Amino acid sequence: MSAVRALDLPRATVFQLVTRALRLRCPHCGGPRIFASFFQLKTNCPRCGLRLERGERDYFVGAYLFNLIAVELILFVCVCAFVFVTWPDPPWDAITYVTGMLMLAGCVLCYPFAKTTWLAVDLAIRPLTREELLWHQEGGDVGDRELPHL
Repeated sequence: MSAVRALDLPRATVFQLVTRALRLRCPHCGGPRIFASFFQLKTNCPRCGLRLERGERDYFVGAYLFNLIAVELILFVCVCAFVFVTWPDPPWDAITYVTGMLMLAGCVLCYPFAKTTWLAVDLAIRPLTREELLWHQEGGDVGDRELPHL
């Protein structure tokens, strides 16, 4: 997709941004293959050129927190349901060990979804501007100059 065409994309709704993110696609354009590996995003979206870290250092600290909270909530609901089903004699030892393993596995498996969802939330709160997208496509670095959208 050319830069002009990427700039002319209509602004996505919050639902579209999150849906694209949960499908592990670029929240801005819906372009596929934005991950270099399971844990690492490419620098820019191959389709629209959006810098996937939006140019700030420590951008994905929020994604780590989002990942932790999401997995904790999922496990909380599952444990409550399991205790309810097995009441009055829930297997507390099994719950303790299984939830520990599930917490670790959940954090690893949900990590890519947390990164793309965090990017979608950021795009919803702080929409992409023409100047910022051009700066991303030119490969602008945080140390080079002040971000155009700040």
